[in-house]
Amino acid sequence: MNSQTSTLTHRPPPTPSPSDSTSTLHSQDGKPGFPQPSIPEEPVVLPNASQVPGPTHNAPVAAKKPTITNRLTRMFSQAKVPSQSEASNGRESGASDTDSNKGSSWTPNPPSRQQSYTDKQPQSAAESERRLSTTNVKKETKDTDHAQAHKRFEISPDGTHQHTLKSAKRQEKLSDMLRDMLGGKKRDDHSQDEHQQLSLMSTWVDQLRNEREKLASDKKGGPNATATLVQKYGKCQEIVGRGAFGIVRISHKTDPKDSKAEQLYAVKEFRRRPQESPKKYQKRLTSEFCISSSLRHPNVIHTLDLLQDAKGDYCEVMEFCAGGDLYTLVLAAGKLEVQEADCYFKQLMCGVEYLHEMGVAHRDLKPENLLLTTHGSLKITDFGNGECFRMAWEKEAHMTAGLCGSAPYIAPEEYTDKEFDPRAVDVWATGVIYMAMRTGRHLWRVAKRDEDEFFDRYVEGRRGDDGYGPIETLHRRRCRNVIYSILDPDPGPTRRLTASKVLKSEWLREIQLCKAALEGF
Repeated sequence: MNSQTSTLTHRPPPTPSPSDSTSTLHSQDGKPGFPQPSIPEEPVVLPNASQVPGPTHNAPVAAKKPTITNRLTRMFSQAKVPSQSEASNGRESGASDTDSNKGSSWTPNPPSRQQSYTDKQPQSAAESERRLSTTNVKKETKDTDHAQAHKRFEISPDGTHQHTLKSAKRQEKLSDMLRDMLGGKKRDDHSQDEHQQLSLMSTWVDQLRNEREKLASDKKGGPNATATLVQKYGKCQEIVGRGAFGIVRISHKTDPKDSKAEQLYAVKEFRRRPQESPKKYQKRLTSEFCISSSLRHPNVIHTLDLLQDAKGDYCEVMEFCAGGDLYTLVLAAGKLEVQEADCYFKQLMCGVEYLHEMGVAHRDLKPENLLLTTHGSLKITDFGNGECFRMAWEKEAHMTAGLCGSAPYIAPEEYTDKEFDPRAVDVWATGVIYMAMRTGRHLWRVAKRDEDEFFDRYVEGRRGDDGYGPIETLHRRRCRNVIYSILDPDPGPTRRLTASKVLKSEWLREIQLCKAALEGF
């Protein structure tokens, strides 16, 4: 680790409220959130989909389920890792992972269709039939063209897979979803059940409303470009991300080797916090830059430069990820496919393991801070809350204290007055992120006993034989065991898994990464 990071070894214990702790910058792709299951997903193509048999009515009686304790003791057995063909078969059989609800009452109510009314004059039967036929033909043509044009996730016959992410298409879909929600088209008085409280769609809309006033000034403003900024990285243009203390724009620079091509960079413009002195402002930004610029890993964003504009505000230049962020991907898709979520999760754990080996804890892992390339390579970004818990010459990690991050991802030990290992906090957040990818919603609002009914149910459920409903919907036993161990309320090293142990588990060893993840493009 660069010696410049020594300023971060002692972190004062801040005590902000969880609702205000989302001060870190949202991703390069704009505002995120997770939607209702009723939102149409981008098409996913499976091999020989037409030959998949329908459900069987004579299902065998399930054997008695072992206790969670028994399940966890078998997690790290030295079982042989299956070959590629065996893994492929396993994935096909596990493709129905979320599909088994195991009698859980957590399944959301299906959306209801509202009756339509019209003031138009009645038509003849022939005219109505002609109009209906024309409408159906247009709809089928549109759906076919869309499916052929964009397949978000595709599994090949040999078991490999590939991601094709288009941020512009996703933003179109999110705009339509927002318009429908604000217009009341998807409002259903009977659908506001307790589980819908955990959906991030409402949070996303609230955030957009709160930042409406800032949006106008952001569009008018932008960095007062210095000659150095323009010469090195081009002119900053459209906004692709926004947070409490900064925004992200795309910088366009003509490729010196090809005048018809452009080089794109992400430029993060930092705002000074209220009542923050120039000295503290400079220290905060240089500390973040020292951490992020010293990291080199395929699953960590590449930070290039830190510059000042003509106003004296700082701008951090990073590589641009055109695939957007994980948050908006899940929001637009509803929830991700099994292999799709597994691929992103393994990449995330590889990145977290690297950070911890380098003596760095992120402290604010969430889908907004996970960027994607168009081919599905995942990169961790935004080290505004990051801290160094161990210097290069040290062997033991420093404990930390204080509350930071975003409420649904904050580990329970952060709400205590005791010091804790910041690595365990990062690992906890990865478990919440995986469940968000698989279910499209949070597990709870805040992981604090007696203040969140969902977290209380989780703590009680993991003690019993039946487990906790949302996690029990994961069909694979190995997957459930790892998630339960990641989300152990006890952060001790003998209870909650480390990033390295997660990667060594049978489940993670079986996950096959896409080519983009292996090669980092």
